[in-house]
Amino acid sequence: MRPLDEAETTAVFEKLFKFTGNNLKNIVENPSHEGPDPNPGRYCFRLHKNRVYYVSESLVKRATNIARPKLVSLGTCIGKFTHGGKFHLTIQALSLVAANARHKVWIKPTSEMSFLYGNHVLKGGLGRITDSIAPGDGVVVYSMSDVPLGFGVAAKSMQDCRKLDPNGIVVLHQSDIGEYLRMEDEL
Repeated sequence: MRPLDEAETTAVFEKLFKFTGNNLKNIVENPSHEGPDPNPGRYCFRLHKNRVYYVSESLVKRATNIARPKLVSLGTCIGKFTHGGKFHLTIQALSLVAANARHKVWIKPTSEMSFLYGNHVLKGGLGRITDSIAPGDGVVVYSMSDVPLGFGVAAKSMQDCRKLDPNGIVVLHQSDIGEYLRMEDEL
């Protein structure tokens, strides 16, 4: 487990900024109250086997006693680097991204299962949408009862959504909690 280098940090922050905007500052400066230290530490990003973890500094200090080959995971895995060097957010980052999301989309109960099975969000299933969404912006998809379901990329701006027919795609699916549950079933 090691700190991210400059190129890796840039890739991670660019991806997180796409979903959180200026709220990225809240993620980076979030105080940690874990561990025996009376002073709250901070959370940091660490790389282990091409996966990026969001972990408290006190936990990182305690994990130095474990050999790298024997260390399986530490903290919250928020994403991974592909063999091509691109960074992909994983569904485990949903709680972190949802708490600091800049753009949000709420979908109707009839469209929740469709989204969880990997389909895009259609205009007919759209419940609410935040203002000033542009095409290509990262959005967090919520149920109407404010439960984060996943995240995706806006296909249309908010103004274009109003004119769109009910079968038009509003949000392109990237990841959802059903994906996490399917991963657990495979284990």
